[in-house]
Amino acid sequence: MLAFLRGGPTGLEHLVAKAIGMLGDSRHSFDLATLALLTKTDAAAVDNDIRETDQRISVAEQELRSEVVVHITVQGPTDIGSVLSLVLLSNKIERIGAQTRNVLDLAEAGVSLTNQPDTEALLSERSVISALFGEVAELMSEPDEDALDDLSRRCADLQTEQQNKIDGYLHSTEPGTVVVPRAIYQRYLKRVVANLVGIVIALSEPMPPTDTLTEDSASSGSDADG
Repeated sequence: MLAFLRGGPTGLEHLVAKAIGMLGDSRHSFDLATLALLTKTDAAAVDNDIRETDQRISVAEQELRSEVVVHITVQGPTDIGSVLSLVLLSNKIERIGAQTRNVLDLAEAGVSLTNQPDTEALLSERSVISALFGEVAELMSEPDEDALDDLSRRCADLQTEQQNKIDGYLHSTEPGTVVVPRAIYQRYLKRVVANLVGIVIALSEPMPPTDTLTEDSASSGSDADG
């Protein structure tokens, strides 16, 4: 797909722009949902914004898929690899929205990680992930193979850290009210990062051999991204 993005007008540029807009909306919702969990931000006050943004992302994904069908019908299968990469990365963005809703659901269920000993560290982690959204969007606009590789490595390191935290919570002697919400939250964050990696792979590898390359390795068919 890098070749396509660098190759000049092909009729797909507006779809790339649409996908970048979807990613920006996903970042907006991620920022709001995590603030509701980690700060005194009222979850009810951001609920409508997040859910309306999620609906906008879903509509944009449907539009993108429809326009892809039209493009293939008119232009033929010449750039099918880039087309399928666009569809794949838009699906990854939609999955991020699902995890964002899960974070919001935690906050609305009464979970609060505000003013806790680890709150500052959790806010720092949130900022790192939020910045990754911006980096991915920049790479969609201005692709760079070295930057893609670097971003992929950093995301892999972050996922390892998140899994280590989850493992630590599973073996912790602290009360369940302390460790369970954190383990669930880290699980959601790990999936967000996994799908950001999925976008990076879609950018660099047209027609990836499998859509499971970036899935959470601990996931199974009964543990879906809903």
